Amino acid sequence: MSSSQHPVALRLERQVGGATKLLATVMGLPLVDGIFPALVLAGGVDSLTGMLQVGLLVFGGSATVAVILAEMDGTPREQAGTVLTVGIGIIALAAVEAAFAPTIESVLDTETFTRFAALVMLAIAAKTASSRIGEYLPGPGVIVGLGMVATFQPAGFELAVVDYDLILRATAAAASGVTFALLVALTSPWLREVVDIDRFRFGSAVALGVLPLSLLGLAPGNAPLAVLAVTSLLAFDPGEGTAEDATEDDDATTAVEAMNAETTADATDSAATPDSAQAVATDGSGGSNSDDAGYGYPGEEDDDEREPWL
Repeated sequence: MSSSQHPVALRLERQVGGATKLLATVMGLPLVDGIFPALVLAGGVDSLTGMLQVGLLVFGGSATVAVILAEMDGTPREQAGTVLTVGIGIIALAAVEAAFAPTIESVLDTETFTRFAALVMLAIAAKTASSRIGEYLPGPGVIVGLGMVATFQPAGFELAVVDYDLILRATAAAASGVTFALLVALTSPWLREVVDIDRFRFGSAVALGVLPLSLLGLAPGNAPLAVLAVTSLLAFDPGEGTAEDATEDDDATTAVEAMNAETTADATDSAATPDSAQAVATDGSGGSNSDDAGYGYPGEEDDDEREPWL
């Protein structure tokens, strides 16, 4: 099985344990920490490109890929069933949080809160790239909480009407992440042989770091998606699987050669050993004890040379 040193996945694995629980925690963490609502309020799902970027980087990011490829057992169909079970809950929670997003937005300074949302993405990108750097950074939930306190405006509270269009966009973003995870699960046997998980992790961290820059208008809107595409190409390493296959073929060839050599040696020993039947049939003087020599003991005279019975 492939192995990965993903900092986020390793930390969560020590806390929750179990591949299914770990996958649910990794995919549901953006909903619990407030990362997804922050991105929704910051306009991260206002376009088709934004929905894909949020889904692939937040719900189907490198941590999800690392859990599926390096931690989950079973057939691809079994892994896909687990991902689908977890994914349905993720999509449902994403729709619920999107339904309350307009009401939450009414008590926040949206422009200032967008900066905090960008800071959250940068912190997660740093934690994904290096566990040592992540030790010195506050958690995403802490940053989101500080952002809500700093931008809280209770005077503007208003029970907003449910924005079904926003719910649909948020649900589509979560569904794109779940779909990506399903594809990874279904192709996991092949991906384990041709994908460098840690290389994909570093590239995903870069793409996640570019996402807040696009939210603030400092980078093109589709820049994170482009970085993720380049990352996927760089992480594709078919030579790794080929080398393992070649090693297995060499081992098999060596085993066959050893068996052939042993068989040849056995045949040589058999040829050098006298035939047991021939050894029994031949006496010590080189004579033959066949039927023509009679049924007497070795050295017994023939019948015509004996004295007749009296």
